[in-house]
Amino acid sequence: MSLSPGKQNGLRALADARGVIAALAIDQRSALRKLFAKASGRDANEVPAEWLVQFKEKVSQFLTPYASAILLDPEYGLPAAGRRFKDAGLLLAYEQSGYDKTVPGRLPRLLDGFSAERLKNSGADAVKVLLYYSPFSETNINAYKRAWVTRVGEECREADLPFFLEIVSYHDQMDEKSVEFARIKPEVVSRSIEEFCKASYAVDVLKVGVPVNVNFVESATLPHSQAIYSREEARAHFKRASQAASIPFIYLSEGVSNQKFAEALTLAAEANSDFSGVLCGRAIWQEGVPIFVERGVPALDDWLQEHGVRNIRNVNSHLAAARPWFERVGATPSAKG
Repeated sequence: MSLSPGKQNGLRALADARGVIAALAIDQRSALRKLFAKASGRDANEVPAEWLVQFKEKVSQFLTPYASAILLDPEYGLPAAGRRFKDAGLLLAYEQSGYDKTVPGRLPRLLDGFSAERLKNSGADAVKVLLYYSPFSETNINAYKRAWVTRVGEECREADLPFFLEIVSYHDQMDEKSVEFARIKPEVVSRSIEEFCKASYAVDVLKVGVPVNVNFVESATLPHSQAIYSREEARAHFKRASQAASIPFIYLSEGVSNQKFAEALTLAAEANSDFSGVLCGRAIWQEGVPIFVERGVPALDDWLQEHGVRNIRNVNSHLAAARPWFERVGATPSAKG
């Protein structure tokens, strides 16, 4: 696999000096509205747009000095892009938030009025789209999704921007937090990685969940008799998913706690997973939402400076085993910028 000079420059802008992507994600829209709704007692549809804008701005201001890049959305996040640390790269999301629950298959949709080129003109170093995907879904649903990813890949190629594909694993008949889904998650993740590494999609970096549900991995607090995976089995699942990848991939936190995400990264390191970093969101900043809602911006500033910084530093401390993105693509390890 070879990358154009433009795509290489974009990836360098998003990675740290080692070539590892230590990025902060706050492109959430519907998920962030739900967090605000829970904290305020309002309906999610009644959450003021200004809350999203302000919260994203503050997260960007206080936490990007500790991140190699930030992922934002162009709907509410452009002011936050302007508040990021000078050395932090910028990814912009291109998909609409959520999906139409009246249509089967959790089908993806692009933002109206945007294109990869327009996102580039808005300052993006890369474009990201989110895709719900299961290899067990109906053939016509997955054919639609694969064609959709191919179209986005073509747009990014024409705009000469790196294309990040975020794959959210699921099953149509299961709760993703259930024991049942935890049993098949390794298969779903590995097969999804294998599929979207194919050159026809023109994906440059995969953003994926870890291949196990960490809540069901044997640990000091979860005995073997209650666990779904032993630590050895969990490490084997990480290794299999890593070996399925032929392009750089990074992990997302999937909304788990900071401690649980750190545990997942520890397992990845133990398994010698060839991951190239993280794009971590809620595991870093979600506990700041009720602080902001209940006590306002000054209290959020204080929380971010203490707890938010501690959380992102904790994630960064678990990236020693991450591999530079350029190792998989034959690019030169030039410094960002």
